[in-house]
Amino acid sequence: MQRMSLEKEAEMETKTAQQRSLDYRNAMARLGAAVNIVTTDGAAGRAGFAATAVCSVSDNPPTLLVCLNRNSSAYRVVKANGVVCINTLAGHHEVLSTLFGGKTPAEERFAAGSWGVLETGAPVLEDALVSFDCRIREAHDGGTHDILICDVVDMKINEGDEALMYFNRRYRVL
Repeated sequence: MQRMSLEKEAEMETKTAQQRSLDYRNAMARLGAAVNIVTTDGAAGRAGFAATAVCSVSDNPPTLLVCLNRNSSAYRVVKANGVVCINTLAGHHEVLSTLFGGKTPAEERFAAGSWGVLETGAPVLEDALVSFDCRIREAHDGGTHDILICDVVDMKINEGDEALMYFNRRYRVL
């Protein structure tokens, strides 16, 4: 592991918090990730958002995490419903991801896809590569985001060999 030079350390200390935040976001853009649409439905309503911050936690019991921006239009609804479905997108889902990642009203977002349900009632994208139907077990403070720890209660796996990825602020197909 390479140690940072004293000069570089001094430079980093003089950067403002805003500069460090921008540098961090630029660096994270170099971290490629699968694109997912996270959905919820229940007493608080139906909502969804695009996310790349999804990660496996455990296979026994099946558990994953997803990060939810506190400023997201879906934040209140997701937290109140307590259920989500993480739908991993195929290569042909770029337009759908763009809808769920922007300011498009929820009704229009959902109208652009074909949806079903599994155990929790959260919308399952019929042609997603895989859908993880989950109950939110707990939420942790992650600064601008909540880190949701989710118990996977059901899954739907579809055929497909091309995943939609996001790298360097662009969609890619892998």
